[in-house]
Parts: sequence; C-alpha cells; structure tokens
Amino acid sequence: MAQTSPLEPFEQDISAAADYCQQSRIFLGKAREYLADGDLHQASEKGWGAAAWMAKAVAEAQGWSYTKHDEFFAVMHRAEDLSGNGRLRALAYTANGLHGFFYTRKLLLRPGVIGAGPDESSQCR
Repeated sequence: MAQTSPLEPFEQDISAAADYCQQSRIFLGKAREYLADGDLHQASEKGWGAAAWMAKAVAEAQGWSYTKHDEFFAVMHRAEDLSGNGRLRALAYTANGLHGFFYTRKLLLRPGVIGAGPDESSQCR
C-alpha cells in the first residue's frame, strides 16, 4: 500500500470524487453552524467551499481539469451543458457571490442571502 503524507491522511479506498463530495458536505454543515452563530463571513466562505468542492467532485468524475480557482465556472458550465440542468448556472453565481461576501463589511451582509446558498439539493451524491 502506498504511503500517504501526514498532511494528507486520505483513506486509500475512497475515490477522489467521493472525497471531494464528503468535504463539500462538511463545508455545508460548517456554513450552517457559522450562520446560526451569526458569523456571516465564515458562513459565506464555507458555502463557497461547499460549492467549489462539489464542482471538484464533478470535474474528477468527468475527467475535467479543476486545479485553479478560475476553472470553477468552466466546470459548472460544462456540467450544465452535460446535464441540461439550467439551475447549475444560478448555483454557480450564487456560490461565487458567497465567496465575495467574505470580503464585504459585515454591516452589508444579509443572513437570509447567505443562508439561501448551496444546500443538500445542490450537493453531489
């Protein structure tokens, strides 16, 4: 069995796509926790993370490149084209907006907007 780095303690029998899905769910859970605690910056960033890691799972499963931040929209657009699910475009822009909220003054953030980000229905299975 191949050795893993102590910095990357991956289980050897889990696929990369499944690992990305698992992390996406973790980020989504953390986003909800931060939202409940009123930490809107962290809630928005974890919502973005959930979406980005879901997109990584899709890219991995399809054999597409997703190694840089700017490939997020390319993956989401390809996923929309492949699936015919027009909702993916809105989810992509919502997720990108969540990422931008991390850099926004708290006074301007709205819990309802952040809470309306990615949810279970947008998660990989």
